[in-house]
Amino acid sequence: MGLLNLLISDPTTFILIAIPLLYSIILHELAHGWVASKMGDPTAKMMGRLTLNPLKHLDPIGTLMLFLAGFGWARPVPVDLGNIRNYRQGLILVSSAGIIANIAIAFIAILLSQILQPMPSSVTAKALYYTAQINIILAAFNLIPIPPLDGSKILMGFVSERMQYALSKLEPYGFFIIIGLLFFGALDPVIRVFRSIITFLIGMMLP
Repeated sequence: MGLLNLLISDPTTFILIAIPLLYSIILHELAHGWVASKMGDPTAKMMGRLTLNPLKHLDPIGTLMLFLAGFGWARPVPVDLGNIRNYRQGLILVSSAGIIANIAIAFIAILLSQILQPMPSSVTAKALYYTAQINIILAAFNLIPIPPLDGSKILMGFVSERMQYALSKLEPYGFFIIIGLLFFGALDPVIRVFRSIITFLIGMMLP
């Protein structure tokens, strides 16, 4: 879900929407560091990454992709799982934190839309719609179990050490694998399934 059409048709709305969308990827990374900190790893805090300052988080390519393709990324928050007592639990919870943050943002945006009931053509309606949909896509995309995406780290928390090693060996090439699969549309069905599940879960939580 790119936003180029909105930029062309309604630049003012695009600019207003840009801020919450940028903070969607910032909060995703911040959640990783915050959970790691709560579990005993001070790395992100020591490196000044537990902050809402966008300059500490934004990745130029990831930010561009957010607006071109509807998903993007920020600079990964450094985490040292060696500082967490239960390695597997830490891997699962820290990796899940960013996805949960995106789902929470989407839930809040949809809830506000239901409460406020803005006019469909209004800036408020568009901002809430795009914030919800982009965050659902971010959560779905990150659930894909290909390194370095969060889904692979969550999976590693459940599999054998041998499988963990195999997944970690893929990580240096993971970005290129993901780009290739996206280019050929191979990941579209996976993302659609995850989107449907997330949308269903949000719907279950709404009043």
